[in-house]
Amino acid sequence: MRSFSFLRSNIVRFSLLLLGSACLSAPGFGTIRYELSMAHPEQHLFHITMTIPDVHSEVTVQMPAWNALYQIRDFSSHVREVDAFAGADKLPIEKLDKQTWRTKGNGTITIRYATYWDEPGPFATQVNSEHAFINPAMILLYVTDRKAEDVHISLPDVPGEWQAAGASINFIESMGGARSFGGDAASYDALVDAPIEAGKFEEFELSGAKPEIWVVIHGDTWKKKTVESELTRICQYELKLMEGAPFERYVFILHIGKGAGGGGMEHANSTAISVPSDEYLSGVAAHEFFHLWNVKRIRPATLYPVDYTREQYTRALWFAEGVTSTYGSLTLVRSGIWNKQQFYADLGEQISELEARPANHWQSAEQSSLDAWLEKYPLYNGADESVSYYTKGQILGDLLDILIRDRTNNEKSLDDVLRQMNVDFAKEGKAYRDSLDIRLTAEKVAGGSFEDFFQKYIAGTEALPYQEVLSLAGMELRTVENKRAALGFFAQRDASGALVVKSVENGSAAANADLRIGDTIVNWNGGEAPRRLERWIYEQKPGNLLRLRVKREEKEIQLEFRLSGSKEILYQVTEDAHASEKARHIRDGILHGTTQPVAAN
Repeated sequence: MRSFSFLRSNIVRFSLLLLGSACLSAPGFGTIRYELSMAHPEQHLFHITMTIPDVHSEVTVQMPAWNALYQIRDFSSHVREVDAFAGADKLPIEKLDKQTWRTKGNGTITIRYATYWDEPGPFATQVNSEHAFINPAMILLYVTDRKAEDVHISLPDVPGEWQAAGASINFIESMGGARSFGGDAASYDALVDAPIEAGKFEEFELSGAKPEIWVVIHGDTWKKKTVESELTRICQYELKLMEGAPFERYVFILHIGKGAGGGGMEHANSTAISVPSDEYLSGVAAHEFFHLWNVKRIRPATLYPVDYTREQYTRALWFAEGVTSTYGSLTLVRSGIWNKQQFYADLGEQISELEARPANHWQSAEQSSLDAWLEKYPLYNGADESVSYYTKGQILGDLLDILIRDRTNNEKSLDDVLRQMNVDFAKEGKAYRDSLDIRLTAEKVAGGSFEDFFQKYIAGTEALPYQEVLSLAGMELRTVENKRAALGFFAQRDASGALVVKSVENGSAAANADLRIGDTIVNWNGGEAPRRLERWIYEQKPGNLLRLRVKREEKEIQLEFRLSGSKEILYQVTEDAHASEKARHIRDGILHGTTQPVAAN
């Protein structure tokens, strides 16, 4: 970490990058300020002081209803003791609805409140005796009509042996022996798109990365050599693919080891990732790092600007998330982290997962995107009720890549579509019109219409043309019957993020172990429950032991049982030994990220 020495005896050590500013100027007049106290982290409480200048007559503040997940989670439910002051004088403050407060006054107004958080993972916020992980939108109020103004945040009483880090807005000050972490952002939106990790952690810079890429790790069960090597490969490849970095400094916030679940959350200049060990890191990191472009800068118009008060519906998550998964797998094989057999196996798994869901016959990729806000409801997540825009989108990305390569004699690819959208939209500061501009860009790159493909397979629900398209890339699809593991129960996260059992199959091993509807799963095989249970069970075998600790009627109970099995049809992607020269050329281009044209016979 860089240090800057000044003529004065004070040393300022930067731990978090300023967001929205290339210089370290002092906050200007009119800056809205947040002071975030966590003097007693074991109480799981943040005490927050919000200072609002230039108030005329009255001011209205709100707490976001959603962030990180496409779920209304009502973060105001964590808030308590909201007071308002003008100097030392207490002001009356009125709560208008579940997330909105109003007070009257002039000049500078101070709002003080506390908020309780003890939920692990990249989609939540937690403070305890070990560390704090903060998604700022979950704890910080905003002035309803002043979100675009400069903001400043400070952490004045971080416990003595802790550090603080992230990609956004923090620096450490040492003034007269006092330690304070703080920084500036250009707006509330910029501030809250910048998670903070505080605690005892390891940090290091990826060697040779330009611009800077830092890694911050809280946890155990990881090897620096493995983490550094894989993250370096991923970042180098994706930066080369997209022709340069859209950031000045980037930070991976990693929670690795016991108690860590699975998943990651993208941010403008950082990501927060939680995995049980470093062997799971590369797949999540490749996906999240690519979000630097797809979603954070190549943005669907339906998701921007952010409205924190209600759902924001979009039909483009199949592209924003699903095609990001396409590039997660392409990055792993092209960077050498995976071999080609692992790439084929992953594609086969995605097809198997999609085809195992009867809802695939009636829910399109666009509708799955639109219905993302229903994912918190147990019924919706059943195989008969929905498909994943991640899974279907990843497959659509692979098929579209092959079609573009085939039409252009392997001179162009989906890579060119992403790069073109980066130029046309991201670098111009414009958002794209959901599937329409994706299709128009693909047509611009390939020089022909994709209207039929988009109408049938993205807006529509016609059976995906696996065999027909894969054969163009020298691949074929085979089916095998397999016995797969089955949970025997269904669980869903509630509004607070807790994983609650919603149904238990009669006669299943879970039922015989006395798992009950309403049990809250607090521990899964010694750690946090996986974010995507379907993906986890897909990787298990019948007979594997599952240990659960559940909370029932204020008591915690330990349960264990072996996973049962059920028959399924699995799809396997293999190389076609009789593929044409053009198809082999396209296949090689996909695996290596090249677009060399096929020589004429």
